[in-house]
Amino acid sequence: MFDVLNKYKQNGHFFLTPGDELSKVCNAPEKQPGVFLAYALKNGRIELVFIGGTGEIDKRRLLAIQNTGIGGLKDELLNGLEFTDTPRKISWPAQMEKEHIEALDIYWYVTYNEKHSDNPEKIENTLFEIHFGLFQRIPRWNLDL
Repeated sequence: MFDVLNKYKQNGHFFLTPGDELSKVCNAPEKQPGVFLAYALKNGRIELVFIGGTGEIDKRRLLAIQNTGIGGLKDELLNGLEFTDTPRKISWPAQMEKEHIEALDIYWYVTYNEKHSDNPEKIENTLFEIHFGLFQRIPRWNLDL
């Protein structure tokens, strides 16, 4: 579905299950920008529930991420705000429990490194366009932003 992501060789994924701490299972890099997708696994079905990323990158922001990790993929996954302005490390487990989701399968992709200089915000928008073209809606957890 998202062939545009195939070129990013620096990528990975992890599972978040009820009772897990997002900060302990997240294997996304701290000091690199990119995008991520969260798939909910429930009753044998898989649904893309969220598309996210580290936002627009300019040289100043890239240096800040590389020096501190703040605003990088891991930080965005853990501390990005969602569901009434609550950090994901709190809101995602709570939402999983509320919806009886068995696990989240979270894929991440570094889009800006020594090999690629693709702005994460642009890639994120492309992913939204592809998803909307297929389903005529955006992922449902994105609606709560």
